Amino acid sequence: MRRRVFTAVTTVTIFSVSTPAIAEIPTFDEVKNHWISTEGVLLDRHGAPIHEMRVIEKGRRLAWTRLGDISPAALATIVRAEDKRFYKHDGVDWLALSDAALDTLLFLQPRGASTISMQVASHLDASLRPARQKRTVPQKWDQIAASRELEKTWSKSQILEAYLNLSTFRGELQGVGAASRALFDKDPSGLDEPESLLLAVLLRGPNARPEGVARRACQLAQNMGVGVACVQLQRLAQSALPAAPNIAPRVALAPHVARELLSAMHPRVQTTLDAGLQAYATELLQQQLFALGASHVTDAAALVIDNRSGEVLAYVGNTGAAASAIYVDGVRAPRQAGSTLKPFLYEMAIERKLITAASLIDDSPVNLATPSGLYVPQNYDHDFKGLVSARTALSSSLNVPAVRTLMLVGADAFVERLEMLGFDDVIHDGDFYGFSLALGSAEVSLWQLTNAYRTLANGGPWSPPRLESTLKTAATAVLDPASSWIVASMLADPLARSVTFGLENPLASRHWAAVKTGTSKDMRDNWCVGFTERYTVGVWVGNFDGSPMHDVSGVAGAAPVWIELVDYLHRRFASIQPSKPQSVIARRIDYDKEIEAPREEYFVAGTEIDVVAAKPSATVRAEIAYPGEGSIIALDPDMPDSVQRVRFVATPQLPGQRWQLDGEAIGLAVQPVLWPPKLGHHNLVLMDARGEETDRIRFEVRGAARTP
Repeated sequence: MRRRVFTAVTTVTIFSVSTPAIAEIPTFDEVKNHWISTEGVLLDRHGAPIHEMRVIEKGRRLAWTRLGDISPAALATIVRAEDKRFYKHDGVDWLALSDAALDTLLFLQPRGASTISMQVASHLDASLRPARQKRTVPQKWDQIAASRELEKTWSKSQILEAYLNLSTFRGELQGVGAASRALFDKDPSGLDEPESLLLAVLLRGPNARPEGVARRACQLAQNMGVGVACVQLQRLAQSALPAAPNIAPRVALAPHVARELLSAMHPRVQTTLDAGLQAYATELLQQQLFALGASHVTDAAALVIDNRSGEVLAYVGNTGAAASAIYVDGVRAPRQAGSTLKPFLYEMAIERKLITAASLIDDSPVNLATPSGLYVPQNYDHDFKGLVSARTALSSSLNVPAVRTLMLVGADAFVERLEMLGFDDVIHDGDFYGFSLALGSAEVSLWQLTNAYRTLANGGPWSPPRLESTLKTAATAVLDPASSWIVASMLADPLARSVTFGLENPLASRHWAAVKTGTSKDMRDNWCVGFTERYTVGVWVGNFDGSPMHDVSGVAGAAPVWIELVDYLHRRFASIQPSKPQSVIARRIDYDKEIEAPREEYFVAGTEIDVVAAKPSATVRAEIAYPGEGSIIALDPDMPDSVQRVRFVATPQLPGQRWQLDGEAIGLAVQPVLWPPKLGHHNLVLMDARGEETDRIRFEVRGAARTP
């Protein structure tokens, strides 16, 4: 006791004659307001957190934690361990300081005697921190003076709150909020006694090994008389103190949007997204991928845009942990468009008055010569429908009519239109794609494609989608309002769609909706994009590595998610067809020879007709559609010869037509002829009902010699 009194008096005397000049102490509010969390937060349109993400790499801090948000157990344990006379002294615990000084003078075990106030003073002034784990005597006196000054202007609660936020607990974890979340996955308000004991020990040794932390926590519990078993503390230390502690985000619904918008300069951003819709869209994609698991489908993406404002309501770049590549953004990644570009092709042809929705287009085999060889487009079902209206051709996604329409419009002109619609990945040269552009050989992103359909929904004005409501851009007129409305009516027509898809399919919404599916080459990509009166929804399904799916079309892959989103969006109000522009004329039409049923059709003013007639068959010269002149057919070395066949196709198919191969009759042209290919050069002749030759071609069959 005498030693303590003597040392305390000596210390006070020295302090009284050598009080140093100290830096100005900031206010508590200044310190709190200058606190910067390392975590950014993305908010939805209603202000609800939708994604958390680290935006500052140095340190790891969460939002400032108020004292009232820390459990009483943690407060009591940490104060008892760090500064048991905290509420009694004026910044310096002279008894603890004198004992520490005497132990140092007598070469006993050195120990610190810094109060919580002194440690806060060191946090506020870098010059008070020890350079090499040990303060100099002048530094100690400066720290004492600063802590006494701090106690004059700050309350005890403010000092303790600052201490628990400014202190480092482990590794880069600064503040009790970050430590509690990273080590125990809970907020500080839920800290119990064992967890509080570990945190108290970590304040003295942030980087100590788990077994050392457990041992010191056990000793602290015994000193405090806390009934916590050492075995429990050992288990807790082993599980809660990993080598690299990490703070898992509480909400992670929009990682790709977060990476785009959040930064150290913009750590808190309010978006146009809707948290409920975002979560629902993510869940739908996950369920659909699970259902398609046996078909080699691993990835999906979805986008929902408000038609009028362009605000993005849902942006799901992938399905998260279940995705094959979690950082790949399926909304922005370019993929082949498949049939999803056809509506813009038909809109352009109608706008330029090259066709109408009632125009008849020949859906029959065609050989098109290109610099790289013959291009022979096929329909998805490998069947041909003959003469069909443009309405049927688009709604049922027939390929040959689309190619014929592209021949009318021109590939260069169509590429230019696609660029105006925001398809930045399209190569500026129609010849690069050729006729395949009509069938979606160009690469597009779901972001571009969905917004282009929104342009169609709005009747022609294009503007970029928006993820922030404060960012607005002027719209540019791209499409014709009348032609856009007509194409929308074609895409919303279930009867016209039934030629390929039937009346019962995932596109049959109970709300008015215009929709188009698409499947790229080798079934690598599924698309389903469409719009209601108010929203445009786009869905992509496929594999990020580009591998093909197993027999999954747009109707089976993307459409089920699309229809669920449309129904969810209109669960409280219906979608009705937008009003018809004045320049659109409704007219009752009939088809000659009942090629299609009579109906009401829509025309751009000045193009309307009453009767649609096909060209007389007598004026049409029958030709060999496949193979083409000079074709080279290669045998597949991986398939048995017995199953390989070549189909001969004539267009148009007329009664009495016959095939002749190498001088021998092989069958009627109106019936499927599947010829077993034979190596060598061959002459194929098409003859009419009178036995006269109408067309002749020469082709070759090649293949490697078979080994017995």
